[in-house]
Amino acid sequence: MTTEPNTAPKMTARGVNVFYGDKQAIDDVSIDVYRDHVTAFIGPSGCGKSTFLRTLNRMNDTVAGARVTGDIRLDGEDIYAPEMDVVQLRARVGMVFQKPNPFPKSIFDNVAYGPKIHGLATSKSELEGIVESALTRAGLWGEVKDRLQDSGTALSGGQQQRLCIARAIAVDPETVLMDEPCSALDPIATAKIEELIHELRGRYAIVIVTHNMQQAARVSQRTAFFHLGKIVEYGATTDIFTNPREERTKDYITGRYG
Repeated sequence: MTTEPNTAPKMTARGVNVFYGDKQAIDDVSIDVYRDHVTAFIGPSGCGKSTFLRTLNRMNDTVAGARVTGDIRLDGEDIYAPEMDVVQLRARVGMVFQKPNPFPKSIFDNVAYGPKIHGLATSKSELEGIVESALTRAGLWGEVKDRLQDSGTALSGGQQQRLCIARAIAVDPETVLMDEPCSALDPIATAKIEELIHELRGRYAIVIVTHNMQQAARVSQRTAFFHLGKIVEYGATTDIFTNPREERTKDYITGRYG
């Protein structure tokens, strides 16, 4: 069963190339990301999945010698336009990294940080409401509501990662990028994050990079298979996993290389 998205894409990328110095890491990648579908990027290590993911909120801007060409748009707006406010962009396109990286602050302050700097709350009670709502959506409120002043770094790995997701969604982004969010976690914590992705789907456009094909099959509706900096195949997850069009996709899915 192929489900086609029923909305216009939230983000579009056309002919995107990424260079680090004179080495090309991404070669002519075009893709659409939809709000009602989780999009997974799969492929062997070093194939460009995370590099491409980072073009979607200009994280590559922080890498010396990185150059991005092509066209990337968020709701039709060119995110690389000179007038684009990168701080604002990263509030609209949030990021969750491979290793949980809570700030060395209290659980409350981790989540309140973004809403504070973006002026989203006019009062203390409003800020408390935003924090509670983000922690609830991240499936963490029940576990931490009595210890909001404890340090975020005192939580378990899985809880830290959910805290980072709460931090990303506290500013009410439009898109959430997740770069192998479960690779440092145990199976139980991983299952919780996957459950969370299901619950957040439709509220945000979600893009997840994963090296775990079973995970991609479980959480996404659309999958892009990257190899050597290019997208080999992109389509409905069920098609990619059960009926891939490309021989290279089939070889990767069946474990012939990777």
